[in-house]
Amino acid sequence: MSRGAYSTERRGAAVTSGTLYVVPNLLGVIPPERVLPAHTIEVARGLTRYVVENAKPARAFLSSLSAKLPIREIGIEELGTSPSAARCSELLAPARNGVDIGLLSDAGCPGIADPGALIVAQAHRDGIAVVPLVGPCSIVLALMASGMNGQGFAFHGYLPVKADARTAAIEALEAASRRTGHAQIFIETPYRNGALLAALAASCVPSTRLCVAADLTLPTESIVSKSIGEWRGADSAVYARRPAIFVLQA
Repeated sequence: MSRGAYSTERRGAAVTSGTLYVVPNLLGVIPPERVLPAHTIEVARGLTRYVVENAKPARAFLSSLSAKLPIREIGIEELGTSPSAARCSELLAPARNGVDIGLLSDAGCPGIADPGALIVAQAHRDGIAVVPLVGPCSIVLALMASGMNGQGFAFHGYLPVKADARTAAIEALEAASRRTGHAQIFIETPYRNGALLAALAASCVPSTRLCVAADLTLPTESIVSKSIGEWRGADSAVYARRPAIFVLQA
């Protein structure tokens, strides 16, 4: 029986339920043992069914782990961006029949800035045990390395794309940080990093601090934390097409 597995009564007989394992993915191409504990690798290698954000990166991750089964023999179902409760329940059917399932994001921890939280919520509603495994979360890593407030912070996902709306959002985040002292965390599509950094430099007061954490856990990792005044005039091209987390504190 899996850790966290349990028995229910179904049609008069005791049935052992499977477990939904929340499996962190790598943040880029890197040997798994560099960032994943042995237990996470062991569990992830042995699972025979996965619910994933997208199949292609999931297969790449399982190949990097040297999964115990050939990739073609592992059941991989895509979750989609906005799955209904019925679809989530359907994907969890193997767990109700005693089969362990892995939930896998494209990168980092499922349920954080991806649709994985929906299937976790459904697992709780269906009485299926949920076990989170240890692995990299870019949001937490960036906050850890920023030197900003780890006691009070908020994650906002993506800021608006249009320039006026983005500027208004930045000003609101800076004002919230000044009012509460909390760190404000957000992300951007890598090809728009330069535009976001320019907007931050133009919109925030010079004393506000900004950390940009790019390529976390990878050999090209870069973490820079300094005042907006010091960011002004910086070469934003160095962040082009690199996954990055932004942490702001007034």
